[in-house]
Amino acid sequence: MGKKVLISGASVAGPALAYWLGRHGFDVTVVEVAPDLREGGQAVDFRGDTHLTVLERMGVLDDLRRIQTGGTPMVCVDEKGRTRLRLPADFAGGDIEVLRGDLARVLFEHSLPYAEYLFGDSIAGLRQDTGGVHVRFRSGRAGTFDLVVGADGIHSHVRRLAFGPEEEYLSHLGYYAATWSLPNYPGIGFGEGSVGVNVPGRYASVGTDNRDRGTAHAFFLFAAGRLAYDRHDPEQQKALITEAFAGIGWDVPHLLETLKETDELYFDSISRADVPSWSNGRVTLIGDAACGATIGGMGTGTAVVAAYVLAGELAAAGGDHVTAFARYEALLRDYAQGCQRGGDRTGKFLAPGRLGLPVRNWLLRRRRVLDWMLAEGKKATHLELPDYGQRGTVPTGQCARTA
Repeated sequence: MGKKVLISGASVAGPALAYWLGRHGFDVTVVEVAPDLREGGQAVDFRGDTHLTVLERMGVLDDLRRIQTGGTPMVCVDEKGRTRLRLPADFAGGDIEVLRGDLARVLFEHSLPYAEYLFGDSIAGLRQDTGGVHVRFRSGRAGTFDLVVGADGIHSHVRRLAFGPEEEYLSHLGYYAATWSLPNYPGIGFGEGSVGVNVPGRYASVGTDNRDRGTAHAFFLFAAGRLAYDRHDPEQQKALITEAFAGIGWDVPHLLETLKETDELYFDSISRADVPSWSNGRVTLIGDAACGATIGGMGTGTAVVAAYVLAGELAAAGGDHVTAFARYEALLRDYAQGCQRGGDRTGKFLAPGRLGLPVRNWLLRRRRVLDWMLAEGKKATHLELPDYGQRGTVPTGQCARTA
């Protein structure tokens, strides 16, 4: 095929797309602002035959099964530590649950023979004409590519450059979420998965890392209107979290103490991305950049499916991006938006209000309700997949470089 494609982002969608494009014979470069693969992160899951089929066709399914967490049961307690609700592992963990950092590494390793990776760099400017997309990088290098793909998350820099300001595409859904790692400690419910306390509008949980028993992961979520803060200032973010959870009992005071020491905090609003058209000329979006929901929108599974379809349509169209981008969006938009809608309910589910909290607990104590919710989740992830084949051979000389 020979067409040069630049992908921005090396988390999930980027490496998955790099793998498929490389298999179809494209010349692929992935640029990632972080100096290396991002480690850690919460568990993510895959559900249903469509997700598993794409993973199997990629050749990563067995690798992921070997490193899966086994699912994470959830226990909800009150401020005195009394159990109010237990949810089984399959409710939160789907068919396969893995840590996000582990998933990113597997996808990176499988895609590495097909792509060149540039770590510690990012796109500073884009200019399109009939000759391609002329890219200026933050490092000072420059290059021209036939196509550029934004796989750089819900706060996509490519989307800002090629489509317009973030405010035009993101909707705040009324909640904020935070995660960080901490040393494990003898505590309530350890060994059972994650244990969390609910008070109206707030949820704080902690769970042992299934693959490293010396490590635990905290997850906090709270209701709030749009907050003004610096996304690159972790100390400011820690202050917001501490203020939101001040005065709550159970193990929350201890967890807030560990928050002070962490240097790997993730903090963000729960938001939804809605982009009217996923492509603009030679630039297109994939994953959360196109149709994301911060938590609960099955974005990980959608990203690997979208990577398979986008690469397949570009191959089927002989590299004609106009035809391929239109087909890609026609096949994926309704599917992605159906999955994305789950994110609209995440905050209200995990941290309902004063009236909603007892109602949620009452409903979820009934196995029939849980089974119905699991079945609906798998239904939402189903898509009849085209079979694009796997053209091409493994190229040589690809590498990962740091700017």
